[in-house]
Amino acid sequence: MINTLMDQLNAMANEFVRTLPSIAIAVFILIVTAIVAGFAVKIADGMIGKTSLRPSLRQLIETLVKLAVWILGLLIAAIIVFPGLTVGTLVAGLGIGAVAIGFAFQDIFENFLAGVLIMIREKMRIGDVIECEGIIGKVEHITLRETHVRSLSGELTVVPNSILFKNPVEILTDKDMRRHDVVVGVSYDTDLDAAAEVIRKAVTAIDEVDEEKGIDVFAQEFNSSSVDFLVRWWSGSTPRNGWESKDKVVRAIKRGLDDAGIEIPFPYITHTFKERVPMGERPGESA
Repeated sequence: MINTLMDQLNAMANEFVRTLPSIAIAVFILIVTAIVAGFAVKIADGMIGKTSLRPSLRQLIETLVKLAVWILGLLIAAIIVFPGLTVGTLVAGLGIGAVAIGFAFQDIFENFLAGVLIMIREKMRIGDVIECEGIIGKVEHITLRETHVRSLSGELTVVPNSILFKNPVEILTDKDMRRHDVVVGVSYDTDLDAAAEVIRKAVTAIDEVDEEKGIDVFAQEFNSSSVDFLVRWWSGSTPRNGWESKDKVVRAIKRGLDDAGIEIPFPYITHTFKERVPMGERPGESA
């Protein structure tokens, strides 16, 4: 028993000594791999620096370059230490492992791929105000797995990238200007042409309104107690720009209609009272 154990230990020691040169070569290859990976990242960074890619996408490319160099170096080192291994068996093993990992982390890889595609698309930028699936706010950060959206009231929402990639995303600040609107009602006895002119002049006088893009004043419908105008104008695209311009537009229109003596009606309620007649009597008769 002891002799057998000693023989096995001697065989293992001899095998270790025999493989020492291969291990030394493998270690040297790993050192060279680290040096090559560093140079490859610098070369990739120099090439990417001439483009307008996002910083997060640049980091992804640099990581992929480093990962590719290290995988190649590790494959070569493994083949040197274990001569029985071949490139075919290693690739097959990596393929089976990748499939297993893919099934186990399907959601993570889905968000990762969606993040890469969002970064390549470059339509949604940091600082944009977006709306998607009931989420509205400013984009603060885009990573490979999630996007940070700061709501207009201050809360932070962490949105998986797959949601932003699969669903329609409305980018409110894609352009510097966008159109806003408000409905204004005037009484039925109003001269509509005169009212429209008063409204147009009131809106035109506001600095935040872009007059060159046009101001629309449309008689829209007959409401219960008013004829309604749809007033449209162009102003800043952020939600605050819209609120500020609408505040000034509403105030200016109200002031202009008041000065012109044009009524902005409110709903009227008419009460009808009937005289109660006792049973057995006709209207107009008394006992």
